[in-house]
Amino acid sequence: MTEKLQLDFDKITKTLNISKKEIDLKRNYLEKFIEKGFPSRKQENWKFLDINQIIKKNISDLSFFNDYSIPNKIDSSIFVDGLEHNKIIFINGRIEKIDFNYEDQNKIQISDKIEKKISFDNENSLIDLNNALTNKVFKVLIKKNYSLNKPLIIYHSTNKKIKSKNINLRLDFELEENSSLRLVDYFTDSSDKNFTNILYNFDLKKDSILKNYKIDKFINNNLKYSFNNIEQEANSISETFILSSGSNFFKNEVNCNLKGEHSSAFVNGIFSLKENQQHEIRTTINHLVENTKSYQLIKSVLGKLSKAAYQGKIFVDSKAQKTDGYQLSKAILMDETSEFNAKPELEIYADDVKCSHGSASGSLNENSIFYLMSRGLNYQQSKELLINGFLLEVVEKITDSEIKNLIKNMIGLKE
Repeated sequence: MTEKLQLDFDKITKTLNISKKEIDLKRNYLEKFIEKGFPSRKQENWKFLDINQIIKKNISDLSFFNDYSIPNKIDSSIFVDGLEHNKIIFINGRIEKIDFNYEDQNKIQISDKIEKKISFDNENSLIDLNNALTNKVFKVLIKKNYSLNKPLIIYHSTNKKIKSKNINLRLDFELEENSSLRLVDYFTDSSDKNFTNILYNFDLKKDSILKNYKIDKFINNNLKYSFNNIEQEANSISETFILSSGSNFFKNEVNCNLKGEHSSAFVNGIFSLKENQQHEIRTTINHLVENTKSYQLIKSVLGKLSKAAYQGKIFVDSKAQKTDGYQLSKAILMDETSEFNAKPELEIYADDVKCSHGSASGSLNENSIFYLMSRGLNYQQSKELLINGFLLEVVEKITDSEIKNLIKNMIGLKE
């Protein structure tokens, strides 16, 4: 793989209009990735789902070169109906359109001049890969005291032109003081057996609000990895919701640093997996100052031969008194071959805190099914009603009513 990766890197850099210094920096990250390779079960954070083996099994000859100079036609059928929204459209990893027509253009700034690479997690080779091979990085700045009128939907779309490709993309977001952003990541794939590596960096200034909803709903044979890094100042709020359902493999990671007093982070997620899918959510919430809050709720419904994992860590610094941290995961195993793994962690160095975690898994309650059948439902309807109620609790945590109703309709949840 090393020789192929280096050859693909040379092809990529020839297509980029960047300086020798930038190429050398990218090459440095490439060498770091080659040294470490794809993460494997040897790393604690990958003990449940080994992406190295998953790639080898599903993509026999992964290519790292993708010609981003070739434009792709936008298929409007992928657009979300019934919701007015701004758009950023990725097709096969290439940005085809940026559209903020609903907004005051003076309040939003979009730049492709990024000052820094992301290197906060030296153990994560996928971040090194992203830094080495990302084509063009855009930064979206929401200016002080401005809240977007409409949500921003980022379309992550692929078509049948690509196969066995590695796609790396990155976006940076800065929310200035007292600004807000509603962001939906929407995944639609027509391609087969590709690996997408996504890196987002969020910088939330004082009193800003980020609401990020990730929707992976449509069944596909692709592998995906997403890393969100969130830096939060005083009184800022981040809300992350993950619907993890469509891809063959998907791992979502959220690393959140609560650096300002009265900042808070909320992470809620649903696994709804069919046969042979493998998905994971890993969260790290770092409480670094006094009076911060976090809440995490993950629920899973797992079909035949599917596998899900949730790793959640709450870290409380010695200076972070008055921390309030909560974490819970629950799973319903629909078949004896389905598997759920949980690794909840508390690392606390302060004494005046309120933190808790828990995890539970099991099958549907047959007594509850029998009760519903005695009220006139058949067996399948009874199961669906119980699953509906189980997942509804997570969706109800969504604070944006417009997005909440959209997601309910997408996955067929009823009140």
